[in-house]
Amino acid sequence: MNRIALLGQPNSGKSTVFNALTGSRQHVGNWPGKTVEKKDGYYTYDGVRYEITDLPGSYSLSGNSDEEIITENCIRNKEADLICVLVDASQLERSMYMLAEFASMDAPAVLLLNMMDVARSQGKVIDADLLSEHLGIPVLPFTAAEDKDYDQLKELFRKELAASHKLKTVPMISEDQDEKKTADAKYAWIASVLQGISENKKTHFTLDKWDRILLSPVKGKIVCIAVVFLGFLAAMLICIPFMSVGSMLPGILNKPIADFLNGLNVHPWLVSIFSLLIPNTIYFAMSMAAFVFGVNIVFGFLEEIGFLARTAYQFDNVLSKLGLQGKAVAPMLMGLGCTIGGASGTRVMDNWGQRMLAMAIVWAVPCGSIWSVAPVVSSMFFPAWATMLVCIGILVYVVFMMWMVSKIFGNTLAPKDQRSGMIMELPPYHKAHWKHIIKEAFLKAFDIFRRALRTVLLISLIFWIFSYTSTVNVEDSLLYKVGTVIEPVTRIFGMGWRTFVAFLSSAFAKEAVLGVLNALFVSQGSVADITFNANKAAVDTSLLAASMNLTVSKAEALAFIFACTFNIPCVMALFTTYRESHSFKWTARVALFYIGSALLLSCVVYHVADLFI
Repeated sequence: MNRIALLGQPNSGKSTVFNALTGSRQHVGNWPGKTVEKKDGYYTYDGVRYEITDLPGSYSLSGNSDEEIITENCIRNKEADLICVLVDASQLERSMYMLAEFASMDAPAVLLLNMMDVARSQGKVIDADLLSEHLGIPVLPFTAAEDKDYDQLKELFRKELAASHKLKTVPMISEDQDEKKTADAKYAWIASVLQGISENKKTHFTLDKWDRILLSPVKGKIVCIAVVFLGFLAAMLICIPFMSVGSMLPGILNKPIADFLNGLNVHPWLVSIFSLLIPNTIYFAMSMAAFVFGVNIVFGFLEEIGFLARTAYQFDNVLSKLGLQGKAVAPMLMGLGCTIGGASGTRVMDNWGQRMLAMAIVWAVPCGSIWSVAPVVSSMFFPAWATMLVCIGILVYVVFMMWMVSKIFGNTLAPKDQRSGMIMELPPYHKAHWKHIIKEAFLKAFDIFRRALRTVLLISLIFWIFSYTSTVNVEDSLLYKVGTVIEPVTRIFGMGWRTFVAFLSSAFAKEAVLGVLNALFVSQGSVADITFNANKAAVDTSLLAASMNLTVSKAEALAFIFACTFNIPCVMALFTTYRESHSFKWTARVALFYIGSALLLSCVVYHVADLFI
């Protein structure tokens, strides 16, 4: 059947090899009955199709987690015809533990010595032929980031699927051995098969001058945070040209499409969908893909050169209190700029549960768009010093929200008995493979774009149906009719129907909130048009403030600010979370939690504020 499975510890390079072999010919979902990512794909070589499965990354096959159980069952049930075991050649002794775990499974295998370029930079010389002789299976020195090695890998797979080999030696383990003796037996086996294999030409090692800074308890954290923020700015510089091109599409397409459809006497509602909604949805999808492209280039670079490993080390102890590993710090900091980037950045996490928990916590971090809305609305009702207090209050609640999310979802997604600190050796600094980084970033961005079009269009269409009017008057929309009917309920949460509608619009685009408020309170523009042209909405804040102060109390304004800030980030972030988690159930759970907690927070803030202001 030509089925190949990739096996290795997290960060062994499995995903890089999988993506390089399959390209866009892959499907990512979840294993049946499990919330664990399943990657399947294929490639053709000499006219023959080969199926590839990227097994869940884990540090052992002891069956203590869903990832380990799935991987072990896949191998024992012979769901693959050949197992490709990847190890890090630069950390050979440690990463060979996975091969020791696999050794007793009696399955055809090849060993891939990945990251040979890093090993060479460390002065290490590895005799792959002698290692192959010791093990009884083919051993291939390899660098996953270099395209030139893949023809050799494909040829190796072809030969082994025709006439496979199995390990000729396994660790000496008995059923009655305890866990410590079993581990000792595996390490003894590793030592025996690696005897005479590796030579290190470097005999003297000193701590790199950068590591003296980055590993410092205080200075290291400051530098790491600064570099991540600079990385975000660099990602923005990369994606801005693509987003600018996308932002031109609605303006270019709107009039020609509208004129063409009006000439055919098409209903105005359909005209607005094809001339405004669809071009803007394409723009949204392009913006999302562009941002993912920029983020993956910058953070792919930082990961390859070894910087992200230092950042993870610095923050591991802090984030362990939230049930996360230090690797989550980069996506959390990215969330300050854009939740989409933060959700995409969780790919560095070791397993699905940690990734989903990290995304749920990233949602609590207010993105840049929030800070362009919350202070403005606050300044319409409160003096500068009070607005500053509101912003401080938001930051304090962010910490509380992150803690609450970890408590509510953490025990399920990352059970305490399955949590462990990071086990890693800091990789050496080395040059990045730019061709590989850009290729990987493009594949991920394209995948996001084509999948986002369907999901964002569907959700946008639903909101469009509710908010559309053939006139500028919002009272002619279905949204108004529904809003006024449910206003007695929204008042419980401290919001009138207008502020509640603006709260709903914040789930589509936070930057649209001021424009929607303007349409609702000043009657300038259509809610639908403004929501889907958020960046083009010009708002006279003094006029809006005067109008809102006539009907909105300070308590309601404060409740609205907190509700919008801690609502779901936006539709695109919602989709990105679903795309990264491959779980509609968990994405929906997190979304419902944020909507419900935002309304509860709004209720509490309103009723408390109403007593004092």
